[in-house]
Amino acid sequence: MKYLSHLTTAGCVAAALLLSTSPHALAAKKKASPAPDASVAASPAAKTSASPGKKMVRVIPFHGMISAVDTRAKTFTIAGKDKSRVFKISDQSVITKTDAPATVKDLAEKEEVRGSYWKEADGTLMAKTVKLGPPTPQEKAADEARKAKRAEKKAAKAAAAASASPAASASPKP
Repeated sequence: MKYLSHLTTAGCVAAALLLSTSPHALAAKKKASPAPDASVAASPAAKTSASPGKKMVRVIPFHGMISAVDTRAKTFTIAGKDKSRVFKISDQSVITKTDAPATVKDLAEKEEVRGSYWKEADGTLMAKTVKLGPPTPQEKAADEARKAKRAEKKAAKAAAAASASPAASASPKP
């Protein structure tokens, strides 16, 4: 039994040392490692995925009322509380009105609009999807189901955290 207590104490000390090492120190050790094989760095796939100037394109949702439309420039504006946003429509943009295909000519002032966009390197907001009009009953039902599922996950996570906390504090003392 004497040796067993030394082993568990040593294991605890080793675990504490491992946990106390900061992630930044571990990252610095990884950076200091030798460079990978030159043939790997020269591959075209490595160049496109690791290029420092390129950022991952992230689609951002938007929602609001159209305050201005320029069909010639293929843009529409949504006025916000602090500033307005101008969205450009490209050939890849998907425009729908009540689940039917639509065009730039269907955009009108004071119409509800929602969709998604991404930001170009020059700051242009390129519309990916544009949905005109209020949400359909199917979209509302899907949104409510998504909200209910998110609330259910949050409640389950809170219950798991609450049940884990008392068990940790109620452990017997030697």
